[in-house]
Amino acid sequence: RSKAYEEKMNEARDIAIKEMMETAQALGADAVVGVDIDYETVGNNMMMVSASGTAVKTA
Repeated sequence: RSKAYEEKMNEARDIAIKEMMETAQALGADAVVGVDIDYETVGNNMMMVSASGTAVKTA
């Protein structure tokens, strides 16, 4: 396992989560539940990381 590769994957995951949270806040949500992180190979040398979840407003 490559430490540099692992660091890049962690960085990509953090960016995906940050963008998801920013989108939820822009929608007026207080939290995101049911978060799912997906990693997919795109082409020969690329990976795509996506984060999805349900934006909710707490009472």
